[in-house]
Amino acid sequence: MHFTQPDLLVESVLKKSAFHIQCLETARDFLLPDWAIGAGFVRNVVWDHLHGFETMTPLQDVDVLYFDPDDISKDRETDLEKQFQKAMPGVPWSVRNQARMHLRNGDKPYKGTEDALRFWLETPTCVAVRLNRDDTISVIAPHGFEDLMSMRVRPTPSGKAKFDHYTNRVQAKNWGAIWPNLEVDL
Repeated sequence: MHFTQPDLLVESVLKKSAFHIQCLETARDFLLPDWAIGAGFVRNVVWDHLHGFETMTPLQDVDVLYFDPDDISKDRETDLEKQFQKAMPGVPWSVRNQARMHLRNGDKPYKGTEDALRFWLETPTCVAVRLNRDDTISVIAPHGFEDLMSMRVRPTPSGKAKFDHYTNRVQAKNWGAIWPNLEVDL
């Protein structure tokens, strides 16, 4: 399967989901620096679409990413999660400052949200979106869209360097049980 403008497909699929748009509007309202929502929030809705699912696969969490080197405290993230929960109750918000995450992941310091995405373990998860003020959607995909669109799970360069982590994560997620057309590299 090949898509000439995969970012437009991602935008189109997201705009068809009132839930996804409401999450993006909520995140936008917080005015966080260099923010985006990524991981399963994008990956799952695209795979659901490509599989022809009419019902959204439930999300374990909604990963809000931002980059603020001036406050890398875990307390700030916790406070933000509480604020997100008040703004949109019932959503499993996970808010993480990418200026801090390199410490947890054992990587060199990230330069921004897009740079942080480069270090995630599998390629189809390394896609994030931001709702702009004019309601257009910007898509960030440092490893491209091909694996997301062709439903292929492969390790990123970081995933190759941490192959045990990649393998454990992919096996624990068991995505093939949800989306049977996936091709998973192990």
